[in-house]
Amino acid sequence: MSDSVDDLDRWARGLEIMKRVNGWDQPGDGTGDFFGLTVEHLFAEIWARDVLSVRDRRLLLIGLLVGEGLDDALRVQLDTALRTGELTPEELREVVVFLTHYAGWPRGTRLNKQVEELIARVTGD
Repeated sequence: MSDSVDDLDRWARGLEIMKRVNGWDQPGDGTGDFFGLTVEHLFAEIWARDVLSVRDRRLLLIGLLVGEGLDDALRVQLDTALRTGELTPEELREVVVFLTHYAGWPRGTRLNKQVEELIARVTGD
């Protein structure tokens, strides 16, 4: 990464969006080309585009993660969506119903368990 003002702004914007999307500060020491590209391209450029909201992008990502069976990454997205208020418990439950019909019952069953455990932990419901 160079030290121009634009690069520093993109880096700061990327880190802020990354924190919003993942619900936590950067992992590890934040060095290396892969991490830099993730911050400066994926988060500062792609997640920052204004055609779709962060909520819209999160819903798309949740669907993809369910379809691929990537439960660890899915857990992060579900937790952040609920804690930030982007998705309510009722909306998360509706996501389960909808995605189960496309991703299949076994994945839907896992998703339902994740969502219900998350809702109970975060809201006490």
